Amino acid sequence: MSIEESIQNADTTSPPEPETVLEPAPPVQRPRRRILRTVGLIAVAAVIGLVGGTAVGYGVQADREPTALPPLNQPGLAYPAKPLPKGQEPEPLPAKEDRQAKAQGDLRKLLLPKPVGAKKDEFGDGIGNGWMPVYEFASEFTKPGRALDYQLDLGVRRVAAESWMTGEHKRTEIRLVQYRASDTLGAQEYIEDQQRYMPDEDYADNEGTEFKGSSDGRYYLFPVERKAGYLDFYEARAYFHRGDIAVEIFVGDTKKISEREIRSLAERQLGRL
Repeated sequence: MSIEESIQNADTTSPPEPETVLEPAPPVQRPRRRILRTVGLIAVAAVIGLVGGTAVGYGVQADREPTALPPLNQPGLAYPAKPLPKGQEPEPLPAKEDRQAKAQGDLRKLLLPKPVGAKKDEFGDGIGNGWMPVYEFASEFTKPGRALDYQLDLGVRRVAAESWMTGEHKRTEIRLVQYRASDTLGAQEYIEDQQRYMPDEDYADNEGTEFKGSSDGRYYLFPVERKAGYLDFYEARAYFHRGDIAVEIFVGDTKKISEREIRSLAERQLGRL
């Protein structure tokens, strides 16, 4: 190669590019500390404003004259402050309208009467002349001793009962269990306790059905009980209370008991109370 060609080649060859030096990126701004500080200032200001507002509110209220409350929306008492003059006293309620007087009388008169054609109950030995002694009443439970203590704690007073037989094997029994007036609602508590057992499979195995006239009354149809060598046994019950009187109704038969029958007994017995 000639000297001229060498010079031309040297002129046409581009000089090497300088190496690019990367400058460090500017640091990323992290405003976290500033944000937290701002939030803290706002929170402090809010607390100061709340405390200050509360203090001002108390101060304003303290400087005001007391304002009388509006009268209660309640009429005056119906009875006079002093006894009425003789001859102007209101007449007492008749016995048919005074539930308390009705319940304090002969409790047996409030029982449903025996239906026409009913026969004497062969299994009603615990009922004597319409009354059932409390110890006889407690003996109907699985644990009579505990049942008696429980009834005495509830304030049991007396038990009126009636039973009869109709048809070949149907037996009906009604009990009116009266409790003394006290801070314990004996009748209500006893009925609620009995109804608590009814949904168990050893009893009615169902929640029962409400009937008219009672806020807590229910009647129950039990599953048929079958045992080898015995007739089928059907049972129905009703439980409710009225004031200080708890009511139990039992119907047992070897034939199916209709829902209408137990409901009618419960509603008619409630009507007599």
